[in-house]
Amino acid sequence: MKDLGDVVRQAQELSGRFQRMQEELGAMTVEGSAGGGMVRVAANGRQEIISVQIEKEVISPDDAVMLQDLVRAAVNDALARARELMTAEMSKIAGGMLPPGLL
Repeated sequence: MKDLGDVVRQAQELSGRFQRMQEELGAMTVEGSAGGGMVRVAANGRQEIISVQIEKEVISPDDAVMLQDLVRAAVNDALARARELMTAEMSKIAGGMLPPGLL
């Protein structure tokens, strides 16, 4: 069995690595889109929306529902990509230390 000091040291190292990963994720960006790229949403690795771009062609006062649907779809796409990014980065750090499905 491992010495308690080794376990504590490993836990502290892992905690530090996760802290650095969170900082790095804040600097990473992913982009989601909808409507063939007419609506694009950028998110960082911490799943925060950092920008929304909408092409003029999809802005119509007569069809606000379509624009709302495109924005929602692009946001969901960006957040899904941000979650994938976060999971991939956490997997690198955890390196099999966490049970499957936890990330």
